[in-house]
Amino acid sequence: QVQLVESGGGLVQPGGSLRLSCAASIRGFSITTMGWYRQAPGKERELVATITSDGSTNYADSVKGRFTISRDNAAKTVYLQMNSLRPEDTAIYYCKAGNWFWGQGTQVTVSS
Repeated sequence: QVQLVESGGGLVQPGGSLRLSCAASIRGFSITTMGWYRQAPGKERELVATITSDGSTNYADSVKGRFTISRDNAAKTVYLQMNSLRPEDTAIYYCKAGNWFWGQGTQVTVSS
């Protein structure tokens, strides 16, 4: 069985920070590219960040310099540190493992 469980979402004020976690019950986690995607109301799902097995990262232009993706292979967990949050960051954030597996998502709301 493969399970991806996101946590850490919630309500935060503009300029604030949140850290999302994705606990991955997956065989071969350490060699799997992981990613975070998000879907805002009325919009299509978009890539936020990815991280490869050796730690190489890729970010959407809209979050560069504000978000950081990282992984802990021993814990089979991927993180998304989100700083300087803006209202337009409001979305459901989804964890993705490789090309095949998705979590159920966690809501992030940035509002005063």
